[in-house]
Amino acid sequence: MSMADTVLYEVGDGLATITLNRPEAMNALNVETKVALREAVRSAAADDAVRAVLLTAAGERAFCVGQDLKEHIGLLAADREAGSGQAPGQASGQTMSTVREHYNPIVRALAGARKPVVAAVNGVAAGAGLGFALAADYRIVADTASFNTSFAGVALTADSGISWTLPRVVGPGRAADLLLFPRSIAAREAYELGIASRVVPAAELRAEAEKTARALAEGPTVAYAALKEATAYGLTHSLSETLDKEDELQSRAGASEDHAIAVRAFVEKEKPKYLGR
Repeated sequence: MSMADTVLYEVGDGLATITLNRPEAMNALNVETKVALREAVRSAAADDAVRAVLLTAAGERAFCVGQDLKEHIGLLAADREAGSGQAPGQASGQTMSTVREHYNPIVRALAGARKPVVAAVNGVAAGAGLGFALAADYRIVADTASFNTSFAGVALTADSGISWTLPRVVGPGRAADLLLFPRSIAAREAYELGIASRVVPAAELRAEAEKTARALAEGPTVAYAALKEATAYGLTHSLSETLDKEDELQSRAGASEDHAIAVRAFVEKEKPKYLGR
């Protein structure tokens, strides 16, 4: 099925596949696409039948180049006309509200999903496209792909969670360099920086990404959710607080059916067949 022509959404065997589908526009984010992507990600996060999410894009040139600047120009003009009496330095209308209405919910749903999210980055990931990739738990990247923060190049600040995710992935100093001096980061450098989890030949990207995502969809979903929660918690809390959180989460994972299945399979020397609960 599709949420709109610009975003395809499929669910099968526990895996939700979300595909940005504007290859002719390098999968740039116009309003229609942002709304459809937000709803697709929310649906995948909320659906108990979905045990893993694969976020990818159509075409070979781009994963997502961020905001559709052609549409953006028209919205800016409309906003200026509608807000002619507004105080200087204040944005109005649809242009800047997209962060609150679209980007933030998308990133919250990706990062907060209680299931693994894999991003298959097939080409350029810039601006919000980079933000969405960083919000995923695992990034498989084509060897022809590249990344760019882009924001300073159009006189904007970071959004789509990049001011939070990027310093945690590459470190504060390198994040400042990449944000203040936007440039194309090739796949190999992205791997060395930690932006890419794995780099594969472009022709093998989709197969490798689906293989990885399906393996996660067949895994211990409750444990994966706990791992995501523990990691996020540990980034902003003390060791003592994190130890208490690990205790809480381990009790939850230990009470899951999947844990019982795993222990039984280990004793019987069989491969566990997890139920995701």
